[in-house]
Amino acid sequence: MADNNRPAKPRHTPQYTDVNGKLQPQATELEEMVLGALMLEKDAYTTVCDLLVPDSFYDPRNQLIYEAIAQLGANQRPIDMLTVVEQLRANGTLERVGGAVTVTELTARVTSAAHIEFHARIIAQKYLARRLIAFASNIEGQAFDEANDIDDLLQAAEGELFEISQTQLKREVVQVDPIISQAMQQIQAAANRESGLSGLPTGYTGLDAMTSGWQNSDLIIIAARPAMGKTAFVLSMAKNMAVDFNIPVGIFSLEMSNIQLVNRMISNVCEIKGETIRSGRLSDHEWDQLNQRVRYLYGAPMYIDETPGLSITELRTKARRLVREHDVKIIIIDYLQLMNATGMKFGSREQEVSTISRSLKALAKELNIPIIALSQLNRSTTTRDDKRPILSDLRESGAIEQDADFVAFIHRPEYYTHSAVDEENNDIRGLAEFIIAKHRSGQVGTVKMRFTSQFVRFENWDESRRMIQTTVQSRMNTEDDAAEPAAPALLSGGAAGADPFAGSPMPDIMPAPGESTPF
Repeated sequence: MADNNRPAKPRHTPQYTDVNGKLQPQATELEEMVLGALMLEKDAYTTVCDLLVPDSFYDPRNQLIYEAIAQLGANQRPIDMLTVVEQLRANGTLERVGGAVTVTELTARVTSAAHIEFHARIIAQKYLARRLIAFASNIEGQAFDEANDIDDLLQAAEGELFEISQTQLKREVVQVDPIISQAMQQIQAAANRESGLSGLPTGYTGLDAMTSGWQNSDLIIIAARPAMGKTAFVLSMAKNMAVDFNIPVGIFSLEMSNIQLVNRMISNVCEIKGETIRSGRLSDHEWDQLNQRVRYLYGAPMYIDETPGLSITELRTKARRLVREHDVKIIIIDYLQLMNATGMKFGSREQEVSTISRSLKALAKELNIPIIALSQLNRSTTTRDDKRPILSDLRESGAIEQDADFVAFIHRPEYYTHSAVDEENNDIRGLAEFIIAKHRSGQVGTVKMRFTSQFVRFENWDESRRMIQTTVQSRMNTEDDAAEPAAPALLSGGAAGADPFAGSPMPDIMPAPGESTPF
């Protein structure tokens, strides 16, 4: 080993300044110490490889030396003074760094790699600061150029800033004990809840039973062909969560305006047809019903953003604000294919959608909330005899399936069969199948729901049956006041406990004109 008492030959490091004449952030002495330590300790590279890239170094010569070290590390070859010199020679950059003497001097400056990670983090921070300075200077120059479109410049700036910020999302390795404690706390909290759910309730009993509620940090994809009601589903669910459970919900609508969304929600809650609400031609009874029930929506913790062509960077900024200022617990996006990753360059739309889905998953983890993104399906379902969607039907990108923790499809058999019953003579009027095709933390399967098209509302399937049964019994009692009340027997399935509607079509009975079903 070289004599540490011998004074090392000083290296002249180029000093670069920005447009304002200020010296850029740098730590060249630490750069040299890190490079020297990497050539002294055989396992040192694994400590810093995820923190540093060649551009992290301020001195161009140090960049070339680290590039050679990184090449050796990637090929699982030994990293020492001799191998680094040979790699520099192979790269044709040995003379540009000052020859073998320079490499030797680097190893002479340090005795161990004890603090290499701490030093590497300082170098990484300096590099990030230089990137931000270059970014700001570039944007400033373009903003002064009146030939540039400001909207395009903003989109480009968002994309570049998002790319820079991604380098800061790395998390430290954590020993398992505190994670176990956190998991035990969540289990105990779920046990203390009356619902027994560990996540956010949706108001759909069958779905909650299979998922234990929407889980934090999950990316949830709900996909369907047009006219299946995916927007109606998430709006019904958002109403359940915000109104019934007082859970703050953020909704990003890229397709419909906020007025259209709220009109749908009013129809849902007030049980008034959508076309009636749009036309304003309500009967006296409907006006009373509207005024009585719309109050349930006032004060609901729902926050709607109708920005068209929303970029992933804009979404991230707005989502952070919603969580910080309004304690939003879940975010809904309608729908994924209308988003963009403006400011980044892609070879195809499929690559862009892949970046968007990957970014949504990263955002869900960062904010520690579930994110639900609606998605379109391709036309494959329309060409098959069995119209039930499958995972390969997801439109534009297989990465959506890969990135998502939960993928579900909405399928309404009645839409395709144009029949009130299926092949087994089961009533399928209003039947909506919520098909769970991927569930990283639980089971897959199908949950039955009922879609009421006139109110664009999804309901629990069993609840809908009980509502109809209650209506049947109410009419029987009205026609014969002297008769014994039969509701309990009917609701429980009779003395034998059997469901009177099991295996047979549902009675074709709807509320009489002017009569509303229970809210």
